[in-house]
Amino acid sequence: METHVIRDFVAVLGRDNVLTEPTELRTYECDGLTGYRVVPALVALPGSAAEVAATVKVCARHGIPFVARGAGTGLSGGALPVADGVVICLQRLRRVLEVDPMNRRAVVEPGVTNREISRAAAPYGLYYAPDPSSQQVCTIGGNVAENSGGAHCLKYGFTVHHVLAADVVLADGTVTTLGGDSPQQPGYDLLGAFIGSEGTLGVVTRVVVRLLPKPATVSTVVADFATVAAAGDTVTSVIAAGIVPAAVEMLDNLTIQAVEAAVAAGYTADAAAALVIELDGPDDEVTEQFGQVLELCRRHGSTNLRVAGDPAERELIWRGRKAAFAAAGRLSPDYIVQDGVVPRGRLGEVLVRIAGMADAAGLRVANVFHAGDGNLHPLVLYNRAAGELERAERLSTAIAELCVELGGSLSGEHGIGTDKACSMPAMFTQDDLDTMQRLRAAFDPEGLCNPGKIFPTPRLCGERPGPYRPHPLEVAGVIERW
Repeated sequence: METHVIRDFVAVLGRDNVLTEPTELRTYECDGLTGYRVVPALVALPGSAAEVAATVKVCARHGIPFVARGAGTGLSGGALPVADGVVICLQRLRRVLEVDPMNRRAVVEPGVTNREISRAAAPYGLYYAPDPSSQQVCTIGGNVAENSGGAHCLKYGFTVHHVLAADVVLADGTVTTLGGDSPQQPGYDLLGAFIGSEGTLGVVTRVVVRLLPKPATVSTVVADFATVAAAGDTVTSVIAAGIVPAAVEMLDNLTIQAVEAAVAAGYTADAAAALVIELDGPDDEVTEQFGQVLELCRRHGSTNLRVAGDPAERELIWRGRKAAFAAAGRLSPDYIVQDGVVPRGRLGEVLVRIAGMADAAGLRVANVFHAGDGNLHPLVLYNRAAGELERAERLSTAIAELCVELGGSLSGEHGIGTDKACSMPAMFTQDDLDTMQRLRAAFDPEGLCNPGKIFPTPRLCGERPGPYRPHPLEVAGVIERW
């Protein structure tokens, strides 16, 4: 990046908040999807909404693409930098500005972690419902960008259901507010369009979130099964009975082994599958429905029922579930986390198909997912040093597209990002994609805001970011690399 351009960033942020040294920039070269890496030209560290807007204005003035970044925990390459662009890191904007118990809402900056919102609301008997597995470190800005959910989204929904308003900086540096104090707003739902847009429509600088009262009663059980199919059938029966649990999670045996080795959460090591089922709400309702859930588990052949005896045991059960992604490192040196959705009734079918695809690829797949709404998180295990990366990527892509084939979606909560952009035509027609692009262009006519995400492009789908891969003609000796 040219010196005079760097000076413009320094003028609005100060020298200490503008990173240009190669070793510093490498810290920001990827998000949680580490197979994709690009070193940005510059990293900006604004400390206020005004500094975010000023930074974006510098980018707009010089035609520089930029990528907003929160904690970097995303798993789709949504925060992957642009080689000649700027990363705008929002970690310094981490204040809880207000907790309003009367109206059950909180006002926070984008760098506030998901868990921190609930901590701030706890003295008032309130909490923030969306709970991604990374909630201790992921930030609300990233949650807004990806429309994050979590284990309890079956009953409580996703980020979009819990955000009332957001201040955003558009691609030209203009600041605007989407949404408002009332959950009912007239006109087009521009806030709904912004949430889940993966940073392609602007940069969020302030978020107003809805808070909920803590439930009177919470009951949790871990139900073991001899087969994954039996666990899947149990989920279908619970929902068919008219019961809407707060959460229904499934772990297969590979995942259980990893979790137990990592955190010793008390899961049964030889169970083929385990369901974590949680109900919450009024005492009488939870007591009655929890009894029905236990009976349905027995009817489907549960081999063991572990009911949490107190809050500490319930916390341990959830600690195990939420450690699943990190614990997978005990199974394999490298892995890809996929995020597809299928109709609940096809859970058994898709898991059988995934197992067959993994066998054909000569790789292992561990499964942990939100069974209640069919949101799969297959973990494709591989060894990059053994040359298995390309096979793993092909298998991961095939699993995502299988979900579409079975009537589902490419993503439930992790987003499309860089990882699944080339699979978008499997789910959407060209007219669909063109319509989305027109919406994007209305917010960002110059295409500066997080380019190369969501939509398939010749560069992205022909040249994959990351380690150099020789062209087949180069391998054949027909052409040479200069």
